[in-house]
Amino acid sequence: MSPTASTLPHQELYQAHGAVITLQDLLLQRYAARTIEYASHKRSVAGISGLHMSKMRGRGIDFEEFRPYQPGDDIRTIDWRVTARIGKPFTKVYREERERPVLVAIDQSSTMFFGSKTAFKSVVAAQAAAIFCWMAIDNGDRVGGLVYGDDDFSLVRPKRSRRSALHLLNQVHLFNMELAASATRRAANTDPEAGSLATTLGRIRRITKPGSTLYIISDFTSIDDAGFQYLSQISRHNNVVCCFVYDPLEENLPVPGYYSITDGQDKGTLNTFNKKARESYRSVFQQRLDFLQGEMNKLQIPLLTFRTDEPVVERIHQWTSQKL
Repeated sequence: MSPTASTLPHQELYQAHGAVITLQDLLLQRYAARTIEYASHKRSVAGISGLHMSKMRGRGIDFEEFRPYQPGDDIRTIDWRVTARIGKPFTKVYREERERPVLVAIDQSSTMFFGSKTAFKSVVAAQAAAIFCWMAIDNGDRVGGLVYGDDDFSLVRPKRSRRSALHLLNQVHLFNMELAASATRRAANTDPEAGSLATTLGRIRRITKPGSTLYIISDFTSIDDAGFQYLSQISRHNNVVCCFVYDPLEENLPVPGYYSITDGQDKGTLNTFNKKARESYRSVFQQRLDFLQGEMNKLQIPLLTFRTDEPVVERIHQWTSQKL
């Protein structure tokens, strides 16, 4: 019997906490990934492994060798050049390609450096990325991705090796550390578009091969029309999963009271006694979520939601269970 969301073993052990995440925490997610019933164990008719059905038509195969034609062989596999040279019909033999490229785009920009309970959004995004990464490695897929912040990015091309996964996770860790270090000293951006999700998707589109799986983990603050256009182009021939990370304080104001607030420079007071203000605040968040969900529905892209005070591994397990 498969584990339920509430009975996953040691889920508290894997849950990240606080404002930063260590490399050890990211490596630990390999064990968290193994507690999740990976839906790719149900293979497609073509035998291609992966979490989703392929959007590519035809076979995912690599050429392996020539051999003499045998009755029953597909005549489309006959190589006429070899046949003409040798004088006997020869066919091409293909090896089925069972792995697929998996890319993970991880947002580590300044809007992600926020949290009111359990963990910051940047930490939850990093943890989710690590779980997706280890799930892909355990499934024999090629893994790569792109980590981006406000003024920089790091691209790791997909490779079928544990080293590639470790390189990607190390970049996630470094960006997460830099995000925390620069919170009190926001430097001038060398590239104003570096933290844009549209710019990130543009970079990913250039390296993504048809049939890939792409996870995008962000709060989608910087998504715009250009970003949705890139998403549309990428999702036509790839499996795209968007993961929306948010904090409870973004969804609802805290209990009625007076709160001191600051943006790091200016200070103010927040009054949460006003009922209309509370309802309006909640409504703005819900409208944003509904808009994001609606745009993803148009593109037939699943949207996962990760709240910073809820176990990441449990949320992913719930989603993969629905795919079985």
